[in-house]
Amino acid sequence: MTMMSGNRRKRIGSVWPEQPVAALLCLACAAFLAAAGPAWSEEPGWRHGLALHGDLKYGPNFSRFEYVSPAAPKGGEMRLAGIGTFDSLNPFILRGTPPTGLGMTFDTLTVQSLDEPFSEYGLVAESVQVPEDHSWVAFFLRPQARFHDGTPITAEDVVFTLEILKTKGHPFYRAYYANVSTVEMITPLQVKFHFSGPENRELPLIIGQMPVLSKAYWQNREFDRTSLDIPLGSGPYRVAQLDSGRSITYERDPQYWGADLPVNVGRNNLDRLRYEYFRDANVALEAFKAGQYDFRQENVARLWATGYDGPALRQGKIIMEEIPHELPTGMQGFVFNTRRAVFRDPLVREALGLVFDFEWSNQNLFHNAYTRTRSYFSNSELASTDLPSAAELELLEPHRESLPERVFTQHYQPPVTDGSGNIRPQIRQALDLLAKAGWEISLKDRKLRHESGGQTMEFEILLNDPAFERICLPYARNLERLGITARVRTVDATQYQNRLNDFDFDMTVHVFPQSLSPGNEQRDFWASQAADIPGSRNIAGVRDPIVDELVDLVISAPDRTSLVTRSRALDRVLLWGHYVVPHWHSRVFRVAYWDKYAKPDITPQYGLALDAWWFREQLR
Repeated sequence: MTMMSGNRRKRIGSVWPEQPVAALLCLACAAFLAAAGPAWSEEPGWRHGLALHGDLKYGPNFSRFEYVSPAAPKGGEMRLAGIGTFDSLNPFILRGTPPTGLGMTFDTLTVQSLDEPFSEYGLVAESVQVPEDHSWVAFFLRPQARFHDGTPITAEDVVFTLEILKTKGHPFYRAYYANVSTVEMITPLQVKFHFSGPENRELPLIIGQMPVLSKAYWQNREFDRTSLDIPLGSGPYRVAQLDSGRSITYERDPQYWGADLPVNVGRNNLDRLRYEYFRDANVALEAFKAGQYDFRQENVARLWATGYDGPALRQGKIIMEEIPHELPTGMQGFVFNTRRAVFRDPLVREALGLVFDFEWSNQNLFHNAYTRTRSYFSNSELASTDLPSAAELELLEPHRESLPERVFTQHYQPPVTDGSGNIRPQIRQALDLLAKAGWEISLKDRKLRHESGGQTMEFEILLNDPAFERICLPYARNLERLGITARVRTVDATQYQNRLNDFDFDMTVHVFPQSLSPGNEQRDFWASQAADIPGSRNIAGVRDPIVDELVDLVISAPDRTSLVTRSRALDRVLLWGHYVVPHWHSRVFRVAYWDKYAKPDITPQYGLALDAWWFREQLR
């Protein structure tokens, strides 16, 4: 089993494009184009794309990405599943729960390729310009770019988008765009973003991921309010049907302005995408087997091993496939809310991590399908290995007195058991650590109590998926052997998200996803400032000036070598901070789908590229 988190900005394994926080020319449009200036290719310094480190794979005259089929037919539909509910069609704010897939209705300035670590090519922006010191980025917009109502996408819309997201959007945007000092419209088709702070090679690409919103549509609306009004977009799909909280259907726009661009050739092949919502994952699986929807990515190892058996699978109507990938798998784990007094001591956090028996869980619950996670950047070269290198020590040595000695002398490894369920050595070690932190088991009632006031250690493990109860309950029983009362509570998706937004939990299961190019999003994960911002992804409440400094160094890394070094140093400090009890990961996409679809022969290394699939019935 693995859980996936939302609100991500870089491509890190999403199944369908989720660029979140997303006509006829009249005489006035003709005048607008005439004022826009010459095409980008006539001016020096403009490029068709950007790569964070290294060269672009695709040249200025490329016709398509290699992992799509240019002959893929258009047509048909795919039905998918959502879990829980949704109550808003505004995906850019903290309030409300937007439906899955809404990002497909908003175009971004650039598009990330899935067969390069971090490269982007022009979508709304025809070209991009960045100086050697990376102090700004400029975009030249495509004259033909249009919103769904036929109005042109202009530099004024881009300026409006940045300003509205930073002032009224989800708190994430304020951290993500923190170093964008100003934005200006140069011409109706040219816009320039100026940056503050140290050199940030990633920031131009981050700006490229920004969805462009219509100023004319939003300027007279309350942007920070939830609404089920269908917003004006510009992407390949439009919202066609809506049953609030139950289902949403997107239709491919036959007049989509960008359909023939190289970044879109062979993509967005299905005419309709319908998301049906189910109350939990178990109900959704049974609905899939009954043919109520068509495609499913399986995150539960037990279900992948035993849950799909039935007539449809035996008759070959359902296809099950494991597709390898090279994506960093990030960190999933039991996350401590260090804002709670009980979890402020790292000795306590380390002790509680000792009694999670991964080996037993992998054998008895997961069919040995998983690998234990040992890094926040697992499955990538960014993960810390062995002892710190000389380059890492240059970053860490100035903080030696403030860091645990083991950062310098040991490579972090989570505890290992024999898988039998006998964890007495781990119990003894945990009790020793707890005693150092002032906690002892009372001889009277066998409860773990603190020496200062006699309070017992009790906390709640908050979940939003009942499937995780079978993992949490054995962990809670092991905690009980330490004299700790851990209550497992599962709530609906909306309540769960609201409680996470307000940091109203003790412990939860969470994913910190990573890309091959960590950068600005690390502030939202770990920065001290983010710990006090409702809705930030620093749900652990990390407040450490050393972490803050290392995050800034990751963001300002001038090349790939320094990025790897700085990420590894950050990884070590986070691991020895014991902010999570690490879980596990898989290096494959597990997908099940009804035998209605075909896909390209090439699967990219860094994504599933479901938007390159097509309805196979069209070929018959």
